[in-house]
Amino acid sequence: QVQLVQSGGGLVQPGGSLRLSCSVSEFTSDYYAIGWFRQAPGKEREGISCVSGDVSTFSSTIGKTDYAESVKDRFTISRDNANNTVHLQMDNLQAEDTGVYYCAADSSPSLSTVNAICFMRSVRLFGYWGQGTQVTVSS
Repeated sequence: QVQLVQSGGGLVQPGGSLRLSCSVSEFTSDYYAIGWFRQAPGKEREGISCVSGDVSTFSSTIGKTDYAESVKDRFTISRDNANNTVHLQMDNLQAEDTGVYYCAADSSPSLSTVNAICFMRSVRLFGYWGQGTQVTVSS
């Protein structure tokens, strides 16, 4: 069974940084998409970043990385082979970044399909979710 385990998060002052991590236990097909979503109080869950790639060479740069405009140039998504882990480095955090952050994953036999999943970053396209972690930006 596919499981996603998140770590990181917490309380930080405006302008500060945090790093979130998401480890995926397994994939059911050849290509993956792993996305980061956040949900602010009273708002819908939104996709903020995504990375796609080849399961057999997890950390290679094949595939796409994608960011929402609200986080572009402040957040960086990266991946390493250890436990199929994806990181989200969040810099220059602002109050509006406060919320619960979730990672999500899915896979496909088609690279173009996972690339499209990352481009759309829709909640409905991801079948597996992490447990969520709180990020609070406050002075």
